[in-house]
Amino acid sequence: MESLNGIAFFVQAAETRSFTEAGRILGVSSSAVGKSVSRLEQRLGVRLLHRSTRSITLTTEGALFLERCRRILCEVEAAELELSETRQAPRGRLRISLPLVGMLIMPALTAFMRRYPAIELDVDFSDRLVNVIEEGFDVVMRTGEPTDSRLMSRPLGNYRLQLVASPDYLAAHGTPGVPADLASHACLQHKFPSTGKLEPWPLQRAERAPEWELPVTMVCNTSAALMDVALAGLGIACLPDFMVRQAIERGELVAVLDDCVEHQGTFRLLWPSSKQLAPKLRVFIDFMVETLFKR
Repeated sequence: MESLNGIAFFVQAAETRSFTEAGRILGVSSSAVGKSVSRLEQRLGVRLLHRSTRSITLTTEGALFLERCRRILCEVEAAELELSETRQAPRGRLRISLPLVGMLIMPALTAFMRRYPAIELDVDFSDRLVNVIEEGFDVVMRTGEPTDSRLMSRPLGNYRLQLVASPDYLAAHGTPGVPADLASHACLQHKFPSTGKLEPWPLQRAERAPEWELPVTMVCNTSAALMDVALAGLGIACLPDFMVRQAIERGELVAVLDDCVEHQGTFRLLWPSSKQLAPKLRVFIDFMVETLFKR
């Protein structure tokens, strides 16, 4: 049991790169984590972690040992779940991070809460790129391809970007016929919260066509605000199709240059690969896959 505790302490310290943070997560002091890892190193006869005053890093031997330890802990957790939680209704606290697209997510989220009332949701709504493991999230939803090898992923569904404007705006300023026409329009642009860079509009540009700049009439880090400004007739915005679909059906917004927009994105759920799928996490993933993009 002492060896198993040492392995658990080592894995947590390696993943957080901090004895203090590992101790906080495990509910023990930082010195207890450090001493446990030292005892493990003595038994193995190798150094697993390089220590400095600011951080800790894995040695070559530590990196190899970490992968094996993760599998060991997964097997232990799987055995415990098989004997206990798998026979119970899913329950417990689930910490999740979701993007700021409430009109897509909230109907599915509220339906999940009704079906699984024993699961307590701790929800962080943010478009920033969170660190799933170091910030202690059980699962996050984001767009794009996963880049962290420590994470598992599952696709939820696809979406595309559309350029939209209100009928009043188009009546007053004209409807662009080709992408270059946007140079004389009010363009409402999205800024990535994590980098501060503007999100490119995925427009086809004809070969040998003159270069032109997309005007910046407004910059905002939330798509919901851009949609409100577009609905108010103050410009053209580039927004996800699921966000503007109902407004287009009601005639409040009009899609423009649809044939010139080339884009398809994917929403995914991401969770730490070192974690066994507890019932609460498994049912959340399955429910979102089955529900989110079903119309």
